[in-house]
Amino acid sequence: MKNLHRNHRGFTAVEIMIVVAIIGILVAIAVPGFYKARIQSREHACQENLTKIDSAVEKWALEGSHPVGSAVSMADLLSGGYLKEEPKCPDANGGALCRQPRRHGADLPGG
Repeated sequence: MKNLHRNHRGFTAVEIMIVVAIIGILVAIAVPGFYKARIQSREHACQENLTKIDSAVEKWALEGSHPVGSAVSMADLLSGGYLKEEPKCPDANGGALCRQPRRHGADLPGG
């Protein structure tokens, strides 16, 4: 009678290919979701920064009796104590949007 039990010392190429294919499918499903979540997180953080800046500008205008349309710089907001620190924009390109000069009474983008 022949020995029906073989001594397997490893995985066959087909088994390894199947495992790699399954991992590839899982990665293809998961990566777009992580990418979308990262973009949404940056958008929310930037919107929060713009809201903080707008609130500080409004407080600056009310306390200083500045007329609507008065230009205000980030230095004015920081030195007057309206902001504790300059908001850090999560934009990978340096965050130019969060550092734009604001005007009292100006609409925030996306708001």
